[in-house]
Formats: sequence, structure tokens, C-alpha cells
Amino acid sequence: MARKKRILRATMADGWVKTIGPTNAPFTHFWRIVATLENGKTEVFWGHAASLKEATGKRAATQDAARQRGWRDYAFEVVELEEG
Repeated sequence: MARKKRILRATMADGWVKTIGPTNAPFTHFWRIVATLENGKTEVFWGHAASLKEATGKRAATQDAARQRGWRDYAFEVVELEEG
């Protein structure tokens, strides 16, 4: 029997809300990087993961990306997904 499709919601600390779905993927966490470029512009990268460990594992890759792309600074956040 197929898994029931779910609607998932991530609410970030700044109030920004991302809705994912309908999906039957086993996502539990959402991550977001807000990067400030050298020219002052902002880029946002995001994704979802099947565990907190997988989501926080993106932090090391973010440090490499900041160095390679010349980001002035960045914020990395992880939140738990909620059904709804």
C-alpha cells in the first residue's frame, strides 16, 4: 500500500514559511542558507532532508561554498518540518 501524501510546512525564525508537498517522501527537516554576496545582493538556497543529521551536514558544505563563491557572509538555519 502506498504511503499517504503529506503537506509539510517549515516556519523559519524570521517568520518565512515554506510549504512542501503533497509528498510521500520521508522529509523531517528543512534547511536554508541566506548568503550576502560581495556586491550586497542576497541569494537564498534551501532544501529538505530525511533527518536532522543529514540537514546539519550541509553546514560544512556551506562553509566551502562561501569560500569558493566569495560570499561576504551567510546564515545557515535548520528547522523541523510540521505536517499541516
